[in-house]
Amino acid sequence: MKQEKSCGAVIFRENNTERDYLILTSTQGHTTLCKGHVEGRETEHETAAREIMEETGLTVDFLDGFREVITYSPKPGVIKDVVFFLGNVSGGALACQPEEVAAIRFLPFGEALGALTHQSDRDTLQKARAFLEGR
Repeated sequence: MKQEKSCGAVIFRENNTERDYLILTSTQGHTTLCKGHVEGRETEHETAAREIMEETGLTVDFLDGFREVITYSPKPGVIKDVVFFLGNVSGGALACQPEEVAAIRFLPFGEALGALTHQSDRDTLQKARAFLEGR
C-alpha cells in the first residue's frame, strides 16, 4: 500500500458573538475543509499553514490541543491520512487559488455543516466546534 499524508485545518473567525467557519469548493466540485499534501520535510503545522495560505490567502493561529486524523483510501492501493488542526484567522486577504479552489465562504456552523460534501469533514467540523465550546 502506498501511504499519503495531507494536513489542513478547520478555520474559523469570530465576529462579536458569532463564529463562522471557512469552507471551500474545489475546482472538482466538492465542498471541503482546507488541506493539502505534505511537501519535503515539512512538519504537520507547516504543511497546514502553507496550504491555508496557498488556497485561501489567509494566515491562522493554531489552537493547542486539537488534532483530528482521518484515514481513508482515495484510490485502490493507496491509504491516506489527513491531519486537521483548528485555526483562528489572524491575517491575510481572502483569495482563491485558481488551480484548486473555485469558491471560499465563511458560514455559520449549521450552514457550513450542511454544505460539506463528505461525512468525515462534517465529523471533523463537529469535533472542532465541540472543542471550541468546551474551552
